[in-house]
Amino acid sequence: MAASNGTLLMSRVTLGRALRRLRDETNQLTLAEVASAIGCDISLLSRIELGKRNCSQQHFAKLMDLYKVPAHERDDLAELHAATRERRQPWWARYSEVITTAYERFLSFEAAASAVHEYQVGMVPGLLQTEGYARAVIAAGFASLGPDQIDALVEVREMRQRQRLLETDTPLTCHYVITQAALKFEVGGSQAHQEQLQYLLELSEHPSVELKVIPYERGEEGVQIAPFQIFQFTDDDVPDVAFGESVAGSLTLDDPRDLRRLHRLFTNLVGAALDPDESRDLITRIKNEED
Repeated sequence: MAASNGTLLMSRVTLGRALRRLRDETNQLTLAEVASAIGCDISLLSRIELGKRNCSQQHFAKLMDLYKVPAHERDDLAELHAATRERRQPWWARYSEVITTAYERFLSFEAAASAVHEYQVGMVPGLLQTEGYARAVIAAGFASLGPDQIDALVEVREMRQRQRLLETDTPLTCHYVITQAALKFEVGGSQAHQEQLQYLLELSEHPSVELKVIPYERGEEGVQIAPFQIFQFTDDDVPDVAFGESVAGSLTLDDPRDLRRLHRLFTNLVGAALDPDESRDLITRIKNEED
């Protein structure tokens, strides 16, 4: 249970999950009962269990006593609690001027995840984008930013690729489903488009990448929903978490009902998509037609 998750956020999420299990499953206590017993607000306790707030040393000690946690388990939890309070800086800290709070949360989960299931309607997944493609997408999506800020966000995307896919001994296991439209949209000009298609062909052969394409003829099965990512973790104490895109920005989804629905949707999308070899054949045809 020690803090092997790599970020402060993930340490908080892991600790919160363990504390919730002790309260609800082991001791059958409500949030109100525990909050009253340790002298804190219900909302604070709830946020601690969700990994959204740090647990103070005082509250942690009171919870351990209230839950009558055995010494060996208390030692493990104390180590995890200490990890939530370390002043560790993730690699993206130096980009704090351009990274929003929502994006930082996304990066934290991506950094700690063991697998991702991602669906994109009209865009290539971020970890598979070339520099030219990423620059064009970021410049269009963040038109109010200056050139230096756009450069920084492009660097962030490149660092994500290196950290989670290209230059790591534990790459993220990536399951991608995209539509044919994502292959046809010309992003960054014709040359950048060709480079992106070639890069997709290369990365689709990566041992931790599975790329499947939904062809136009199966369109009704593949364009009913917005893009989303589901992150999964090796630590049993950390539940799946999903991110969805909307006009209001990125949404974090951790309700079990939402996650079950998204897993079913992803399974259906996989069923509508071509297999990896057929998908590479389609990418090759589109690349050759536009060359």
